[in-house]
Amino acid sequence: MKTRNLFLVSLSALLLSGLGQSVALAAAAAPRAIEITAGDNMKFNLATIEAKPGEVLKITLKNIGTMPKEAMGHNLVILKKDADVNAFATAATTAKATEYIPESLKGQVLAHTPLLGPRKSAEITFKVPAETGDYPFICSFPAHFMVGMKGVISVK
Repeated sequence: MKTRNLFLVSLSALLLSGLGQSVALAAAAAPRAIEITAGDNMKFNLATIEAKPGEVLKITLKNIGTMPKEAMGHNLVILKKDADVNAFATAATTAKATEYIPESLKGQVLAHTPLLGPRKSAEITFKVPAETGDYPFICSFPAHFMVGMKGVISVK
C-alpha cells in the first residue's frame, strides 16, 4: 500500500510539474501586444518602442482618422536598421500600385501592414531581430514620413 501511495504521489508531482512547465512555455511564447494609432494629423501616437532581441511583437495599427484612404491612408512599415529611410520614403511616393511599398526596396522591410482607410485596423506579428540597435518604422503614404510620421523600435 505504501508503495502504491508513493507511486501515485510521484506520478501526480511529475504530471503537475510538466503541466506547469507547459503553461509557462506557452506564456513565454505569447507575443507582446502593442497598439499604434494614426490619424488625420499625420502622426503615430508612439515614437519609440523598446524591445528585446528575439522578442515577438504583435503590433496593431489603428487608423483613427476620418479622411478617405485615397487622401489620408496610413500604413506601418518596419525597416531593417541599416535601411536608407529617406530613399525608401522617396521611392514609396510612386509605388501606389503596391500600397506605397516600393518593389525595388522590399528587401529593406521587416514587416508592414496594408494601407488602411479611416476607422480600420491591421495587425502584424513578427520576431524582433537578434541584433541590437534602432529599427525605423514609418508611414510610407506620400509625404507622411516627411512631416514626421515615423518612429523607432529600439532593440536592447
